[in-house]
Amino acid sequence: MEDKSCSGRDAGGQMRIAVFQGPQQGGDPARNLNLLERSARQAAAAGARLLVCPEMFLTGYAIGPAAVAARAEPVDGPSAARAAGIARATGVALLYGYPERGGDGRVYNAAQLVDRDGRRLANHRKTHLFGTLDRDAFAPGQGPPTLAEVDGLKLGVLICYDVEFPENVRLLALQGAALVAVPTANMAPYTFVCRALVPARAYENHLFLAYANRCGHEDELEYLGQSCIVGPDGTDLARAGPGEEMILADVDPARIADWSRNNPYLADRRPELYGGLATPGQPA
Repeated sequence: MEDKSCSGRDAGGQMRIAVFQGPQQGGDPARNLNLLERSARQAAAAGARLLVCPEMFLTGYAIGPAAVAARAEPVDGPSAARAAGIARATGVALLYGYPERGGDGRVYNAAQLVDRDGRRLANHRKTHLFGTLDRDAFAPGQGPPTLAEVDGLKLGVLICYDVEFPENVRLLALQGAALVAVPTANMAPYTFVCRALVPARAYENHLFLAYANRCGHEDELEYLGQSCIVGPDGTDLARAGPGEEMILADVDPARIADWSRNNPYLADRRPELYGGLATPGQPA
C-alpha cells in the first residue's frame, strides 16, 4: 500500500480517499467481492472514508458480451447487497464497477456508489461507449453526469471514456463537485490519458480527480495501471505503478478555493460564445 501525501488527519473538511488498482486477473463476482472486502478493510485501517475501484471490477471487463450478460445483476442484486454489507462493516463508502441489468432488460456498464452505512447514493451508467468492446456488450447510459454527496463532499462519477469528454467534467465542476471519481479500464497504448489528460481535467476544472484503473491482462488487452489521485493544480497526490496496489490521498476542498483565486478558469468563462457546443454546425 502506498501513501504519498496523507497526514493521518481528518479535520477541516478533508476526506481521505483510497483507490484500489486491480484485480491483477479478472474473475467471478464472488472472488472479487472478497477482494473488495479486503481492500475496504485495508482502506479503513489507513483512515480512508471512500474506496474507489475500477470499471467492471466485479466481473472483468473484456470478457465478451455473453459473459457480461450472464453476470449482469440489477442495481439492488445480490452483489449490491454484499457490497452494502462491506461498507457497513468497514465504515468506508464504496464506488465499484459492475454490469447492471436494467429494468428495461438491457445491460449497462455501471458504477455503484454506496455510503458508509451501506445506502446506495448513486448508480452511474457509462454514457460514452468505447468502440465495439463496449457497444457489443452494453447499452449507453442516458442523462447528465452523476453527482452525489459523501460525508458532505460533492462527488461526481464518470466511467473510463466518459472522462475523455471535457464537457462531462466541466458540467460537474459547475455543479460544485470537489472530486470526480472515475472507475476505468484503460489499456495500451493510451498512456497519454493516464499521464496527461486526467491531470488536465483536474487542472482546468479546479477539482480533485481519482482515476481507478485495472492492471494486468484480460483477453487481448494489456491494462496500463497508473491509477492516480490528482489535485486541482494538476499534480499527482498519489500514482500507482503497473501492478495491483492501493494508493491514498487527502482531498481538501480548501485547496480548490486557493487554486481558483489564482487560476479563475470557471469565473472567466464566456458561455455566450460556446453555444455551438450543444448544437454544432455541420462540417463543410
